[in-house]
Amino acid sequence: MFLRIISYTFSEIKYDSYKLAIDFHAALATGNTFKKFARPLDEKLIAPIRPLLGDASHILISPDGQLTLIPFEALKDEQDKFLIERYAFSYLTSGRDLLRLNSNVNNASAPVVLADVDYNNQTQIVAAAKTSGVRGVQNRRSGDLANLEFEALANTKEEAEAIKKVLPNAKLLLGKDATETAVKQLQSPSILHLATHGFFITDIEQNLNASLELELKPRPKNILQVENPLLRSGLALAGFNKRKQPTNNNDDGVLTALEVAGLDLRSNQLVVLSACDTGKGDVKVGDGVYGLRRALVIAGSQSQVLSLWLVDDVATKDLMVKYYQNLQTGKGRHEALRSAQLDLLNSQEYQHPQFWAAFVPSGNWTPLNDK
Repeated sequence: MFLRIISYTFSEIKYDSYKLAIDFHAALATGNTFKKFARPLDEKLIAPIRPLLGDASHILISPDGQLTLIPFEALKDEQDKFLIERYAFSYLTSGRDLLRLNSNVNNASAPVVLADVDYNNQTQIVAAAKTSGVRGVQNRRSGDLANLEFEALANTKEEAEAIKKVLPNAKLLLGKDATETAVKQLQSPSILHLATHGFFITDIEQNLNASLELELKPRPKNILQVENPLLRSGLALAGFNKRKQPTNNNDDGVLTALEVAGLDLRSNQLVVLSACDTGKGDVKVGDGVYGLRRALVIAGSQSQVLSLWLVDDVATKDLMVKYYQNLQTGKGRHEALRSAQLDLLNSQEYQHPQFWAAFVPSGNWTPLNDK
């Protein structure tokens, strides 16, 4: 049984719930005590509507503001049970996402798995990447990227090879070949798995008012958001750490969310960003998450699995292998993830939600189409 979309807005949720959400996210991301936040958040967000849920087992949620930063699966009910043990959750950026669930998948190509990225080097590709029709998109970068550097993710090669065993026809892009250009040249892979670092840079604000001593009378703050949020989130690919060095092409190892929005994912059924902070975006009340998740929807992807915080790469490898195995048995795209997360929850090593709750599913929840 399904419930209508639960859409939380700022006008309906008090400020203290937003503060709780921020603290809950921080506790989960750092592996600290989270129960003092998990139960109060359930009391404020889910308990009031629980009598209306009846025997529903699948809930569609369209969260807003800071609520986009938390996995509802890790909230705790009155019986001290995680909500993931009772419900399957699917996340929507807005109700419009439901209109995109049945897009055409007939032109999809083989799955692609990108991993073990060499952030210090890349294969020089002669062929130019397909350019977007949007003027000025190519090579636009946030100025705050300048000081970012990433270390290799040691276990992602094993993750890719394990996924390859489950998806034998998958193409692997590893090491120096895991480039920005290679990703831009993809033509609607049925599954796109990107095991790399993601980034989200908090936006900067510019106050357009004069200094207080120059104002005749106080005025409300006049704030300008100075940069496109789609430039402030993205993925690190081969050569990212050497992007300041001149190359013979436009590939600098940075794939911004703005560039992701221009990818050919019109027949893609699933994108998994097995990375850090990929689910976050420019959080504004009423606007939803305007980051990589939104960019993937714009590009045409049916469903997405993204992370909300820095994830242990050994635990991630185990989770992702279980996820793809579950997909191959015919489970739905979101139920397959929930099943894998429950396996980690019931394990000795990874029962803390820091390990299993970071990944959240959005978009189409039905099983993969074999066409």
